[in-house]
Amino acid sequence: MTHDHDLVLRPTPAQTEAALNPPPGRTGGDLVVETLAGLGATTVFGLPGQHALGVFDALRRSSLRYVGLRVENNAGFAADAYGRVTGEAAPLLLSTGPGALTSLAALQEAAAASAPVLAICSQVPVAGLGGGRRGYLHELPDQAASFRGVVKSVHTVRAQSQIPSAIEAAWKSALTAPHGPVWVEIPQDVLSAATPIPAVTVGDAFPGELPPRPELTAVAADLLSRAERPAIVAGGGVIRADASGKLRKLAERLDAPVVTTFGGKGAFPWNHPLSLRSWLEDRHTTDFLEDADVLLVVGSGLGELSSNYHTFAPRGRVIQIEADLGKLEANHPALGIHADARLALQALLETVDERRDPAAPERARDLLAKVADRIAAQELTLEEEVLASVRGALPADSPSFWDMTILAYWAWSAFDAKGPNTMHSAQGAGGLGYAFPAALGAAAADPTRPVLAVSGDGGAMYSIAELATARQHDLPVTWLIVDDGGYGILREYMTDAFGSTTSTELTVPDFVTLAESFGVPGVRTTPKTLRADLARALAAPGPSVVVLPAVLRMFAPTHLG
Repeated sequence: MTHDHDLVLRPTPAQTEAALNPPPGRTGGDLVVETLAGLGATTVFGLPGQHALGVFDALRRSSLRYVGLRVENNAGFAADAYGRVTGEAAPLLLSTGPGALTSLAALQEAAAASAPVLAICSQVPVAGLGGGRRGYLHELPDQAASFRGVVKSVHTVRAQSQIPSAIEAAWKSALTAPHGPVWVEIPQDVLSAATPIPAVTVGDAFPGELPPRPELTAVAADLLSRAERPAIVAGGGVIRADASGKLRKLAERLDAPVVTTFGGKGAFPWNHPLSLRSWLEDRHTTDFLEDADVLLVVGSGLGELSSNYHTFAPRGRVIQIEADLGKLEANHPALGIHADARLALQALLETVDERRDPAAPERARDLLAKVADRIAAQELTLEEEVLASVRGALPADSPSFWDMTILAYWAWSAFDAKGPNTMHSAQGAGGLGYAFPAALGAAAADPTRPVLAVSGDGGAMYSIAELATARQHDLPVTWLIVDDGGYGILREYMTDAFGSTTSTELTVPDFVTLAESFGVPGVRTTPKTLRADLARALAAPGPSVVVLPAVLRMFAPTHLG
């Protein structure tokens, strides 16, 4: 009798010959790049450093495309975006100590947004591992400890034979729901030493599935089928699971209105009769969701922003589908279903009864009318016109990346993403400097369509160095910089809270002249000419910068009482 576990893959004659006669001049770094190529990677991001030179030298002998950025944190943002738009694990090559630590903020964003980033970092030589202070350059007592609270998994290599297995395990971890960043570290001497190990020719790291428990989806289907006022909150998990089509089918089968979180932008059609859009920072929306007798939450933890700053208090039954076990019922008691959104929605589609509610579209329209009236009463015409100009200039299928800036906060609620997986922002961890390097990563993934980045002048200063990257790789990214002379949202927060501001005003460069010094075309625009200038920049090949001097205001919050 033959059992499955008795079956092994037999090498082909060509593989046998390659194993017996590996190419000369290979090092541990070659094992890294060969493993990545075998797993299906085509593009890697990063910065070289002294301890990591072994792997960078090996790139010369590989088919991998290298996109080098100027700051490690920005390289992490680029890898984050590449992972978001492709659904593939994005390799990020880093060097020991300062280089590694500079990537932490980007990895936190990747963790918060469930972006699959495979960070591979050098380490001090093997003799320096274990906490002893040998005085090596870049030495940390425990480098991995700095990352354990941020990434999904940590993998430390001590010998060349461990490299393929460690990278495969990390790859699988990054792509298993919920996606996220992972950390692999390899000592300098392991990377640079010659290797007798045969070339790595194949990878096998298929992520495991996360199906729902059938007894739970049966209860959920029954609750939804019998609900009088069901509603749905669709989060980023719907986007990452490529489940937007299934979400729409379920909403239509139940006649259930849908609101998307800021991370779930585009998960449900903006102008669908059942769409509540994404006005989560609005009391009218909060009241609507609280009134649902059954609320289905898919791919969201109902965190601070998605719950209108924790003012949301559901009165009905909550069903929560979430791949991240730590987020399940973290904020509200629920029928918690630990599962990938796509698989759970499919299970519901197979078991839920169709229900008709002709009043549901009318209730959705009424809610949106209330929101529109509230915004209109605040005389924010400039802000609405600017956002409409951006939407009008940006092609429907082009991705956009938004920094932590006032125009982005408007976009979270009021921007039609035109489809799933097209609008991305740094709202997961909330750090500055995300938009431009992330847009570069997306452009590296698909250079056939223009990409938009939106920053304020404060956030833009984090990423100025990457104008050189955009020019060097000729990436089709248009960078819209809204220049209000400071940290605009902090200016508002401090004025509201304390009556005056401190440390919010900034001296900024002439961004147009600065861009042109990098060989990147720049233009200064106005609110009236923004749409035309932005459309022209997006249509032109290569990178460009559009600067809008304007002081924008936020709409009034509804969570302060």
